[in-house]
Amino acid sequence: MWATGQWEGWRRESSALNTLLCFHSQVFIRTDTMDTTEDYADPGFFDTADDSSQAHEHFLQFRKLFLPCVYVAVFVCGLLGNSLVLVTYIFYQKSKSLTDVFLINLPLADLVFVCTLPFWAYAGIHEWVFGKVMCKTLLGIYTQNFYTSMLILTCITVDRFIAVVQATKAYNQQAKRKSWGKAICLSTWVVSLLVSLPQVLYGSVRHVDKSICGYHDDEISTVVLATQMTLGFFLPLITMIVCYSIIIKTLLHARGFQKHKSLKIIFLVVAMFLLTQTPFNLVKLIRSTNWKYHTMTSFHYAITVTEAIAYLRACLNPVLYGFAGLKFRKNFWKLVKDIGCLPYLGASGQWKSSEDTSKTCSASHNVEATNMSQL
Repeated sequence: MWATGQWEGWRRESSALNTLLCFHSQVFIRTDTMDTTEDYADPGFFDTADDSSQAHEHFLQFRKLFLPCVYVAVFVCGLLGNSLVLVTYIFYQKSKSLTDVFLINLPLADLVFVCTLPFWAYAGIHEWVFGKVMCKTLLGIYTQNFYTSMLILTCITVDRFIAVVQATKAYNQQAKRKSWGKAICLSTWVVSLLVSLPQVLYGSVRHVDKSICGYHDDEISTVVLATQMTLGFFLPLITMIVCYSIIIKTLLHARGFQKHKSLKIIFLVVAMFLLTQTPFNLVKLIRSTNWKYHTMTSFHYAITVTEAIAYLRACLNPVLYGFAGLKFRKNFWKLVKDIGCLPYLGASGQWKSSEDTSKTCSASHNVEATNMSQL
């Protein structure tokens, strides 16, 4: 057992560490229970007080350098990619389908999401200096747009399912589906706002060695964690597995030369979601089962690294959901030409080829439904 002075020093140190870690989680759940009086030592990392302090210090140095760099990189790439997608869809996409409505809201949510990252990057290097109101506001914006993005991904999956599996019905009800799509998009923003309310209500600035903006309520953390993991991970995951399984089966029986390309894009979409979101949510889920995981340096490293991987989706979404579409690429090159970033370089020939390809794919109604050009 440690002496009282040693234990109090370690307790304050651990409390500061866990508070720092938990506000960066995409669900902002603070599950710090280090105020308990039970001594716990992880054999792999906390054999002695000196080893514990040294491992703790190494982790803080790693995290102080690693996370801000990731935040800045995601911010720059996400800002550029999502801005280009938004501008292209708003100003160059003349006739907007239901999928286009979703694909406007997705980069919008991701764009607002990445715009909060510079604040967290600065706070990670120094401390929170933006005040309590900004703390609550940014926690709410950060969380709302994260879950808006996830719910819209779910809507896009269902939309593709209907367009491919129920092609005739989808074609005959285009206007009605577009109206419903706008209502659904509005609903996703409202639901995400409700889910983010705990962050706004209970978010605060705590002073533990330095000022930290985070979510510090322990009593409702389990309920909030379950709700947010359901909406932010399990719901889109299950929807993707079910819908894309049926879509793949339908495409395998369809005739169209773009069938294999569509299958490749589907696998990329699902793989991107699994690879970026599963590790972070799995580590959070495991950590929530036992307070002892909060004292393990290995789990601190795991949370930090998997969180960085999860943020990559804000950079990859524009590529998978925008630039992969023929119509979008055509309009994007128009944008590039208009702003003078690239010379003409025979771009009209490329556009014409794209148009010819699109016409060929639309030779029959079923093939048009299965070419997945909106991917």
